Amino acid sequence: MEEEVWPRIRRVLAPNPSPLTEEGTNTWILGTDRLAVIDPGPAMAGHLEAILAAVGGAPVEAIFVTHAHRDHSALAPALANATGAPVLAFGRAAARLGVSGTGGDWPGMGEGHDAGFVPDIALADGAVWSGAAGEVRALHTPGHLGDHLSLLWEDVAFSGDHVMGWATSVIAPPEGNMGEYMASLAKLRAEGAARLFPGHGPVVDGPAARIAALAAHRRGREAAILDALGRGPARIDALVAALYSDVAPALHPAAARNVLAHLIDLHERSQVTALPQAGPGALWQRH
Repeated sequence: MEEEVWPRIRRVLAPNPSPLTEEGTNTWILGTDRLAVIDPGPAMAGHLEAILAAVGGAPVEAIFVTHAHRDHSALAPALANATGAPVLAFGRAAARLGVSGTGGDWPGMGEGHDAGFVPDIALADGAVWSGAAGEVRALHTPGHLGDHLSLLWEDVAFSGDHVMGWATSVIAPPEGNMGEYMASLAKLRAEGAARLFPGHGPVVDGPAARIAALAAHRRGREAAILDALGRGPARIDALVAALYSDVAPALHPAAARNVLAHLIDLHERSQVTALPQAGPGALWQRH
């Protein structure tokens, strides 16, 4: 389904609804006569057909990917092949994990890391692309994923999964990093965008308030974790049961990832310790 949500910005919603994607991935089409596409979305033939129908034969000058999760990046090769446009993103998917030393992989923790993703053009922080649709500036906003970009255009921003209007972002180590996420929230807020066009959910009309609310939520969750550990050492499953009792059990695995991200951040700031090492199976205690 295609809809115009702002002058020269159209949305094509991918048919991949889930508890982590809301109604699906937002693919954004920027421009009028010569176009740019932001976040092609999942590798679904029907979604490719919908994007090409929305493009309507107009030249596509660039395909931007905010981050290498498959629900955002996997369709990029097919769309590039169909349009001849280059793919632009921060870099190789595996080039920058958010944290290290987390005690190995955590089964089921990721959101579909597109490990083989490689853009045609790498965009460093501050890089500017110029096309018929105008200038797009890359803002490196790691946290949800180490390679995450927000994209600035005129007075708005395409915020990927860094800031969404319907839910908080999942921060899943080792791909995600809570400390970087918090710093990136401040970095995006400082840009003063009038609106945010996220990877999932509705357009965010009050970015400053939304970003402030997300930061406050994370500070509150950190305080709750420290308070719980103040009553004695605990593992992640016990912390999730105590802190997310009002959340549907189906979302507890995502909650556990966020708790781990908070704990690793606290560990790096010497506020908690982990036995035998920082990781999903550790016993955590407050200093």
